Amino acid sequence: MRRKGDMTRGIRMRIDRSAFKHNLRRVRELAPDSRVMAVVKCDGYGHGLVEAARGLRNPDAFAVESLEEALRLRETGFRQPVILLSGFHGEAELDTIAFRRFCPVVHHQWQIDALAKAQTSFVIGVWIKVDTGMHRVGFMPSEIPGVLGALENMTDVRIEGLMSHLASADDLSASTTRAQYKVFADIAAGLDYPLSLANSPGVLEWPVTHLDWVRPGMMLYGCSPVIDRTEQDYDLRAVMTLESKIIAVKTIPEGGAIGYGGTWVCEAPTRVGVLMCGYGDGYPRHAPSGTPVWAKGRTSRVLGRISMDLMTIDLDGRDDVDIGDWVELWGKNVPASVVAAHAATIPYELVTRVTRRVPRVYEN
Repeated sequence: MRRKGDMTRGIRMRIDRSAFKHNLRRVRELAPDSRVMAVVKCDGYGHGLVEAARGLRNPDAFAVESLEEALRLRETGFRQPVILLSGFHGEAELDTIAFRRFCPVVHHQWQIDALAKAQTSFVIGVWIKVDTGMHRVGFMPSEIPGVLGALENMTDVRIEGLMSHLASADDLSASTTRAQYKVFADIAAGLDYPLSLANSPGVLEWPVTHLDWVRPGMMLYGCSPVIDRTEQDYDLRAVMTLESKIIAVKTIPEGGAIGYGGTWVCEAPTRVGVLMCGYGDGYPRHAPSGTPVWAKGRTSRVLGRISMDLMTIDLDGRDDVDIGDWVELWGKNVPASVVAAHAATIPYELVTRVTRRVPRVYEN
């Protein structure tokens, strides 16, 4: 199945639905005593919101960022609880939230005030966000007793649980995760509400944070969210493969410079291939020469600066690769985490920045 566009540019994003199921199984194997809140925000991390939900099929709940994303899931037929991670943004949203049985995250006093004034026909289930040290949104620990008291007194509100977010779980050397867990555990002591703390790196590396609900995101898409760890380390399978066709092959003479700025100079005559992919498609412009790609069963590398529509790769000694061959830029053979490391970024940025002009092909 092909979603948008045609293949005339020689670039595509292949989405392996079976990899979603494998990665969700890995979550359940790692956190067997926890329920799974699958995070499909940001258009399913660039994979397609509805297709990601269909691929996952049976998590215990979904988590999204906006009311618009939540409505798309309901309108497509999904009946699981849907959590709004940023909560609601105005009183006008509360009728829809209540009717559709969405669960907003409450993280600020103005939201409590709005809930107190709301007159809805259905009870609204809410999650309470606790700031345990990340210091973005959430109530400070000292505020939680008052928040609980206010919400418990509302007849049209039901507290679904307490959650917080780990700031540095991707860094195994950081002490922050243990400190955040202790703050959260101290707050939860004596309370009888479900608890949620673990994101993807928490699921993979911090079992103490699993608690009642885990909230995996990046690992569901087959990318490693942990510094210096690859997808293979965790038996995750890449869902997205970004690949492009070779549209030109030429031999550059010794001393020839490749691309804008001439950042790569050939030390000897070098056979190169040109791909129909660039930063206009979402490939990182700052990926340096040497960033790996995969061509016909072997690793090759980027040469020169990435252009808006084109990039050049090393084909020296690769007479088996020619015009019309597909080259994997990241996916099953070149992990997105490896490309991200070369480009001094994170795999989250790679997969969510592939642009709409790249056709999506859904498989398996």
